[in-house]
Amino acid sequence: MKRLIILFFLLLPTPVLAIDSEEEIGCLVEAVYFEARGESLAGKVAVINVILERVDSRYFPNSICGVVHDGVYRDGMPVKYKCAFSYWCDGKPERYGNLRDLGEVKKAVEFFIESGATVANVEGATHYHSTKVNPYWSKSLTRVTRIDDHIFYRR
Repeated sequence: MKRLIILFFLLLPTPVLAIDSEEEIGCLVEAVYFEARGESLAGKVAVINVILERVDSRYFPNSICGVVHDGVYRDGMPVKYKCAFSYWCDGKPERYGNLRDLGEVKKAVEFFIESGATVANVEGATHYHSTKVNPYWSKSLTRVTRIDDHIFYRR
């Protein structure tokens, strides 16, 4: 039997963070494409919410690109599997292979920027992972919800 999961968006009068740099928008699109392109709008916005929670946290870099590309580097290159976002250091080039999916991701990012949408049950989450893996760090954080194929956590 399938369960119906209802997610609520909180629409704030202004975006939580003014994102006016094309570079920052590009990093956000890149991360959402490679991390959540097959997810629902709520799943995509939840990933955006996590990235921005990290930007606002003193434990992470203070820019979107800094958060998205955070990790261990050697000779200017990310060390394989030593990054905050696995796509960034999986050894594969970041190429947008599906233009339809890319368009959906851009719409989700635009929706977020214009509305300041937050997925209500993801507020405060700074971590997530695919349901296909069970990372060691997940046991040290508080699980807050599952959306699509991702499980979200906060400190």
